Amino acid sequence: MGIVALPFLPFPFSTPSPGLRRRERCSPATGGARGRRHLRTARSPPPQKHLRGGRMPGRGRPSPCQRGPAPEPPREGGGGGRGKEEKAARGKWGSCALPAPPRAGAMGPAGGARAAPSLLLSLLLGASAPLWLRAEKLGDGCGHTVMYQDSGTLASKNYPGTYPNYTLCEKKIQVPPGKRLILKIGDLDIESQKCESSYLTIQSSSTLHGPYCGNVMPVPKEIILESNEATIHFESGSHVSGRGFLLSYASSDHPDLITCLERANHYTEAEYSRYCPAGCRDIAGDISGNIGDGYRDTSLLCKSAIHAGVIADELGGQISVTQQKGISHYEGVVANGVPSHKGSLSDKRFIFTSNGCNKSLSLEEGFLSKSQVTASSYWEETNEFGQLFQWSPGKAWLHVPGLSWASNHSSNREWLEIDLGEKKRITGIKTTGSGSTTPNLNFYVKTFTMNYKNNNSKWRTYKGILSNEEKVFQGNSDPGDIVRNNFIPPIVARYVRIVPQTWNQRIALKLELMGCRIMQANSSFTHSMWQKPSQSTETSLGKEDRTVTEPIPSEETNLGLKLTAIIVPILIVLCLFLFSGICICAALREKQKDFLTDYPVLRNQVVGNKSSSPSPDISQLNLPSAIIMRRRHHKN
Repeated sequence: MGIVALPFLPFPFSTPSPGLRRRERCSPATGGARGRRHLRTARSPPPQKHLRGGRMPGRGRPSPCQRGPAPEPPREGGGGGRGKEEKAARGKWGSCALPAPPRAGAMGPAGGARAAPSLLLSLLLGASAPLWLRAEKLGDGCGHTVMYQDSGTLASKNYPGTYPNYTLCEKKIQVPPGKRLILKIGDLDIESQKCESSYLTIQSSSTLHGPYCGNVMPVPKEIILESNEATIHFESGSHVSGRGFLLSYASSDHPDLITCLERANHYTEAEYSRYCPAGCRDIAGDISGNIGDGYRDTSLLCKSAIHAGVIADELGGQISVTQQKGISHYEGVVANGVPSHKGSLSDKRFIFTSNGCNKSLSLEEGFLSKSQVTASSYWEETNEFGQLFQWSPGKAWLHVPGLSWASNHSSNREWLEIDLGEKKRITGIKTTGSGSTTPNLNFYVKTFTMNYKNNNSKWRTYKGILSNEEKVFQGNSDPGDIVRNNFIPPIVARYVRIVPQTWNQRIALKLELMGCRIMQANSSFTHSMWQKPSQSTETSLGKEDRTVTEPIPSEETNLGLKLTAIIVPILIVLCLFLFSGICICAALREKQKDFLTDYPVLRNQVVGNKSSSPSPDISQLNLPSAIIMRRRHHKN
């Protein structure tokens, strides 16, 4: 194995070329000429074409060095002499690159003794080369990877394209302690017949599953482990084709786990519920439709759920689906970074069960006329005919025809503010651009952030669901299409600001907010995504200065915490007073007992039976003088 790996070693240590060994053996070992010969030989090693007929060194005819002495080395700067010397040194059979055969049981003092350590080192390095190369490439065979504490998705590099040659991917996955790990292999296409150089294995604490590849053995669709963690190991050798692998995992709390590749037409039930893992948004596969009309039954289930805003890609979650009769046309829109494509007639479509909190806030009764929309600035335009056009904030509503709002300046300090009149739960936003197809009015916002606040509170920035950084939403890519973004978790606030970050030509947009009133949401806000025990997703209604990503307890929980914070300290103080009183009483009793023990006559007078006999004279008692004086003073 080491000999095969020698030509591919990227080390400066290798077996000296035969020409170097032979010239060293043929030349006199003297002085600077020898050093110059080493330098010359290192600069221009003899080409391999001088090995005629594939003869090995030491076999066949004797080498030219055995027939005569080596020619004189060239003088420094003698370029022409160098060529003549090499030509003369080659002789009839080539150059001194053919080493002389060593004598039996002996090593040449100049050649073999120096060559042996180098050869041994090269063999050792050659043997270890595959391991070294493997360690260097650890992880470069991994592709799409999203891992959350309860679920995740992994794929090989370039999936569903062909994975690279000679790569290695090793990932450790785990779920909370006390849970079992469930794995679902959505796709596996590894080009290997015997799983020798390319394969996939799943190693838990006690069991090795695999190797899986080619058609050697059937690949299980589901693997349930007895532990809460496992190591995914994918290795590839030389191959021509193969997609690699894609798998999903979740804890045993979600036995209805599906992969990102499941489509609605894989199921026949009219209603069903499944668990989508985290990380399905960027998996290749088309979807058609939208949350309002439903999705074509050929659409990927989990990717459609992310598009609909039912689950977040970073977390995954439970989805509830209802299958209905198909429609003739499915609209294509962009939502939550996922594009859906226009779809044709289908027999069936599916709709996600809604939580009832995705209505248009701008279309509520009387809200549109009473709403207050302000902005940092707005643009006034005068056309060539002298007509004045105002791109004022009041025109920012999506359902108001005509111009949109446009800022007078172009910077990321511009904003559009909406006063909802009262606290409301905001679950999403729809945006569009200027709506104009005129080239000089091609305005739209590409990316934006969201700020929010309540009465007399500071502005807060909406942050990512798993990070403490502000979330940048993907806006429009043209001035006409409507793009939707959902807030998971939702925003609970009265005031909302949209802050553009990037734009085309000029900042301009129309918008619509989706959500519901607070009291309506208290009874209908039951979606499992917003009830994950490991990730609180609601904004506090009582404390306005919290970020939306903090755990928010309910009002009953807040009341219980307040009562506990009051009662517990009181109980602790009472216990301390009671314990102190008991200790003081015990100390006094002990002191009285010791006093009466020391003075038995007084004890008989205090604790004995009361008699009618006169009390003895105090002077007759064996008492200290201080006590006698005190008692006499008391009588007087």
